[in-house]
Amino acid sequence: MPGLFDPYTLKGVTLRNRIAVSPMCQYMAQDGVINDWHHVHYISLARGGAGLVVVEATAVAPEGRITWGDTGLWNDTQAEAMRPLVAAIKATGAVPGIQIAHAGRKASANRPWEGDDHIPEGEPNSWTTIAPSPVAFGGGLPRVPHEMSLDDIARVQRDTVAAVTRARDLGFEWLELHMAHGYLAQNFFSPLSNKRTDQYGGSAENRARYLFETLVAVRRVWPEDRPLTIRLGVVEFDGNDAMLGEAITLLSRMKQEGLDFVDVSIGFNTPEASIPWAPNFMGGIAQQVRQETGLPGTTSWYISKPEEADTLVREDKIDLVMLGRPLLADPHWPYAAAKALGVENPAWATLPPPYAHWLARYR
Repeated sequence: MPGLFDPYTLKGVTLRNRIAVSPMCQYMAQDGVINDWHHVHYISLARGGAGLVVVEATAVAPEGRITWGDTGLWNDTQAEAMRPLVAAIKATGAVPGIQIAHAGRKASANRPWEGDDHIPEGEPNSWTTIAPSPVAFGGGLPRVPHEMSLDDIARVQRDTVAAVTRARDLGFEWLELHMAHGYLAQNFFSPLSNKRTDQYGGSAENRARYLFETLVAVRRVWPEDRPLTIRLGVVEFDGNDAMLGEAITLLSRMKQEGLDFVDVSIGFNTPEASIPWAPNFMGGIAQQVRQETGLPGTTSWYISKPEEADTLVREDKIDLVMLGRPLLADPHWPYAAAKALGVENPAWATLPPPYAHWLARYR
């Protein structure tokens, strides 16, 4: 079986290894526009040796931001700011990816280090939130969202297609639609947040309709030779086991419509979930999803040690390893992991010459 440092090819894209930078919100944009912070952040991760760098959740509309500091792709100014970043990631040998998102009822929040809670309506940097039903998340996010009309649903789907089109034209080579973590798509999929009685609510098929329609619409504009992927919350850990089966059914249908890959994650649709946090705890679930849908896939969450990451790939549980915090702590984690696993002179990358010089000179 391939290991962590073997290349991975999907459609017309080849990653130099199986290490992917998970999309991690930085909350540092202004009016959705990236800046020097993002350039330094993403280029350091790409230069560190990862095969795939996925840019953070990028909103399709102003009301789709989690916080006022989220990145966006709802206008051309935001797109042009990203153009040099895409080129810089490619120049390191990494593949540039992007996650496209709408935060739904979790939007209009303070940045995590400033409260991570809803900003009261009427205050600066606050806006009206939308969701399939007027049901609040709870906890520090108590605001009741506006229930989306059919026109609202169609508008957000158009916004999503427009954002994807901009991402396509910028040269992003890997697209992930965010359909997890209690954001808008997950709001539709979960009976905890979707209480509708029309064609978008009730049965599992109806609750999946928004997700399915959005994927089909995106498939029409996203190039066939570039991977079209989603991050989907397949388990909630709330005592209800039905979501996993419903997710597998949805993913199987999506595969028939052109879905290429799934990032298996958690619903995060209720503050009362009992998540069994532990190293690699999503690996078995990801493997089940891969086996039952036939889709290649990945997961993240508490994967940090090189040996564990390599084992997950070699045991055929996942195709790639999505890493977050380990790469924040050490952007050159791939280099250190190669040394730990005894990979000599890996073909996927070499250290930048200034780094290699100083590390070789002073061992």
